[in-house]
Amino acid sequence: MPDEKGKMTVSEAGRKGGETTSKKYGSEFYEEIGHKGGKKGGQTTKEKYGHAFYEEIGHKGGQRVKSLIEKGKKAM
Repeated sequence: MPDEKGKMTVSEAGRKGGETTSKKYGSEFYEEIGHKGGKKGGQTTKEKYGHAFYEEIGHKGGQRVKSLIEKGKKAM
């Protein structure tokens, strides 16, 4: 049997780290960093680029989906 001591999957390592962090800081910690992340990301982007930015990226996304659908239809 190969030496498996100390080996764990990425999923196991993440779960273990999350549990340790949760025990150390509590649920309030996650609420605080979640709030910071949400405000920093979306709110900052909105203030920096404005409404037109969202229209542009929405249009690009729609065009990409349209081309993928056409490509799929041709493949059939």
